[in-house]
Amino acid sequence: MNKAELVSAISKRVDVPASTVDSVINGLQEELVEAITRGDKVAVPGLLTVERSQRSARTGRNPQTGESIEIAAAHTAKVTAGSNLKKAAAAVPVS
Repeated sequence: MNKAELVSAISKRVDVPASTVDSVINGLQEELVEAITRGDKVAVPGLLTVERSQRSARTGRNPQTGESIEIAAAHTAKVTAGSNLKKAAAAVPVS
């Protein structure tokens, strides 16, 4: 599902104009980016948690040449599924 499909589905589900839903999703995106930049954790209970985490510097290896390279420390965004998402995924049979 892409953004346009998501906006349409939410618009139909809650009977709100698509333009309003699109504005809310854009606002959510902007707020998540700002929160991660500040180092804040954003939690939507049952749905997801988004937070900034830090990856330590480490030594890696170039798979083509086998040469060792130093990989710098970095910040990453970590998204953790909430209980409702986990339950939904677990309910789907494995094929």
